[in-house]
Amino acid sequence: MLEKMRDSMTVNFAYHSDDPNVGLALNCDMDQYKMFVGDTGLFVTLAFWDKDVTENVIYQKLLSDKLSANLGYVYENIVAQMLTAAGSKLFYHTWPTESGKHNYEVDFLLSRGAKIWPLEVKSSGYKSHVSLDAFCEKFSERVGERFLVYTKDLRKDGATTLLPVMMTMFI
Repeated sequence: MLEKMRDSMTVNFAYHSDDPNVGLALNCDMDQYKMFVGDTGLFVTLAFWDKDVTENVIYQKLLSDKLSANLGYVYENIVAQMLTAAGSKLFYHTWPTESGKHNYEVDFLLSRGAKIWPLEVKSSGYKSHVSLDAFCEKFSERVGERFLVYTKDLRKDGATTLLPVMMTMFI
């Protein structure tokens, strides 16, 4: 069934990279994946479809960043769609925190030259990028550029480039 969905090009799969390094496909776990809808507009419609007709007010609030809902999954889907359209294969990486109670997760990994570029996606302003920082420390010799993709303006935070969602296609 998953192969049929992939072949239909209506979904995009991101596979877990067990050992993040150049050649991400060599160390991916095909049984661990995240699935994204290939059309984010359709995804938003389906996500907020709680009656026969989705009201325009939902879209207006979504576009003006005034919808009181956790939109992290929407922004991750947007980034997945943009990376796929730009020709990138999708990979991510998770590993347990020191306490073992939670997991770190880097939302996307890109192979660029001899390095990997980790991307963390935030749906609004950011206060920290703990997973991205921990990943870059753990795999420092493998990491080139590092990005936090979010809904604010382009800027730098130390070694991290904070990139507006709309600029994802330029990575």
